[in-house]
Amino acid sequence: MSAITFPKGLSRDIVIAISTEKNEPGWMTDFRLKALDHFERMPMPAWGPDLSGLDISDIYYYLKPFEKQEHTWNDVPEKIKETFQALGIPQAERKFLAGVGAQYESEVIYKSLRQKWQQKGVIFLDTGAALREYPDLFKKYFASVIAAHDNKFAALNSAVWSGGSFVYLPEGVHIDMPLQAYFRINAQSMGQFERTLIIAEPNSTVHYVEGCSAPVYQKASLHSAVVELIAHESAQIRYTTIQNWSENVYNLVTKRAVAYRNARVEWIDGNFGSKITMKYPAVILKEPGARAQIISLAVANSLQHQDTGGKVIHLAPNTTSNIVSKSISKKGGCASYRGLVKVIKGAEHVISKVQCEALLLDKLARSETYPTIDIKEQLVNIGHEASVSTIDDEQIFYLMSRGICQQHAHALVVNGFIDAFIKELPMEYAVEINRLIAHEMEGSIG
Repeated sequence: MSAITFPKGLSRDIVIAISTEKNEPGWMTDFRLKALDHFERMPMPAWGPDLSGLDISDIYYYLKPFEKQEHTWNDVPEKIKETFQALGIPQAERKFLAGVGAQYESEVIYKSLRQKWQQKGVIFLDTGAALREYPDLFKKYFASVIAAHDNKFAALNSAVWSGGSFVYLPEGVHIDMPLQAYFRINAQSMGQFERTLIIAEPNSTVHYVEGCSAPVYQKASLHSAVVELIAHESAQIRYTTIQNWSENVYNLVTKRAVAYRNARVEWIDGNFGSKITMKYPAVILKEPGARAQIISLAVANSLQHQDTGGKVIHLAPNTTSNIVSKSISKKGGCASYRGLVKVIKGAEHVISKVQCEALLLDKLARSETYPTIDIKEQLVNIGHEASVSTIDDEQIFYLMSRGICQQHAHALVVNGFIDAFIKELPMEYAVEINRLIAHEMEGSIG
């Protein structure tokens, strides 16, 4: 049973109740209410996947699973603990991770950071706790990259946000193990609106990994996160997402980073499951020497629309970016690439490359590409290439002639296709992606 469940639907009273429940300062309540005004004035996006099946009034906007957050895994309630144990969270924490957070419905129920990094001044908290414990630092950066009026679902998140991760790295700190957060929607008609903020001071390094999942229900659920990254001079941030939402989830996410002089930001984005995903990780290269890399993989099965891609805005000379987008579609599923490369006047010697590759597994599968290239400077090197292919019968025949069954042969070809994505993952996460690919390949032959 939940400790607190607010009624379905969105209103000023609900927004005020969320802020009151979280004991927030007045400026945050005002921020939420202004964001609600933006949300109500903005029309639904009409340029992408069909969102007409999403009923905003039929969503729980706040559901708190129990009263307090735990820092020892043994203290987490048994029912919730069993869910995360099945997903491998405590095992991963012991073996591979510098810190871990677990969010269940609207709130983070568990957060832990190894003492080694605490002693170096690293902050790894849920976002609400960071607002309480580090108010000045929080206010300086919160909504500084993604404003409440940025788009309709960023406005919605800004009005009702709860949970998420706040990460702060002091200057010169290099975390050599990933931090991980796992987000679980477990209730029917649930909305999850985490807000994540990562600040890397000069010459610091962090790899943050998030995973997402939900059980299957007849009614739709909504996941609408906002993620802001700030990479100061010569800092490096890698943000890896491996989502496996159930097919009743609308996944509508805004992710954006700012990279300063000689900083590097990488988005590694794996999209499985969901009914509809709209997600385009972005990097603003603000000062010379800044670099961006966005590598995404989208798998669209029957009745799924994965509308994903990446955006890079070059605001300074001598900046570089690389976008690699891979998609796999089958059984009528649709995978769309939607991207932007923008170079302003004066941003000389920019180098940018976009590579889009789609693999169709059957005649019903669909692939779409919507690239936008906006170049205002001549002294640049910009490349874009796109390809659509099917599984080569000769490759399958060759593999089967070596004693490999047809389904495993198809899986080998698919794994070769996504190699550029897999090689960017730590070994334990690459194994998970291979498992998900194998699962998606089941029943796709014949």
